[in-house]
Amino acid sequence: MKRRLAALLLPVALLAAGCTAPAGEPAPPEPRRNTRPSPFAACAALTTPPAQAGPTPTGSGAGPTGAGPTRTGAPGGSALPELTLPCFTGGDPVALRDIRGPAVINLWASWCPPCRKELPAFQRLSERAAGRLQVVGVNARDDRDAAQSIGEDFGIRFPVLFDQGDSLSRGLNRNAIPLTVFVDADGRVRHVDVSGALDDARLAELVRRHLGLEVSG
Repeated sequence: MKRRLAALLLPVALLAAGCTAPAGEPAPPEPRRNTRPSPFAACAALTTPPAQAGPTPTGSGAGPTGAGPTRTGAPGGSALPELTLPCFTGGDPVALRDIRGPAVINLWASWCPPCRKELPAFQRLSERAAGRLQVVGVNARDDRDAAQSIGEDFGIRFPVLFDQGDSLSRGLNRNAIPLTVFVDADGRVRHVDVSGALDDARLAELVRRHLGLEVSG
């Protein structure tokens, strides 16, 4: 009788042993997580007007060097697309129409050679025009790790939104990359540039012409 009872209990003991890790055996390692901090600035300040921003310019006349743009009553311009995008660095998503101008919004991707060529010029613009103009990147149709590597390699520090679905270019009815949008102090689109990679001189000229700001280095 005792032998039969022992035979019946043996499979149960073996089954229990198979569901428990043997004593002293280390637990499997947890999956590796990307802990690299984002190189881009946070996006919270995008909805706050630049410190020295003035009213909307006409698109051709600028105020004194270093001053905000001046208004001469020129109407026009269109609103940005009604679109909300996540911030690459995290935090709350940003509604494009809540971005406080004047602003320059650059659509780019890591796989786009003209984008990589012009990104350092936008970083220099953000430094020269700090407090008077917001520079915003929109990373589109891209891989997050590749975009982060570009930001790290090129020292890009301005805020970047993430547009995986290419919503901004579709909202602007443009199928081009790079693409740069010049937004005045009233949040109106004054110019959309799709001419290719912009250098410092051309970028400064477009900012002066369409936003009325002198930002030459």
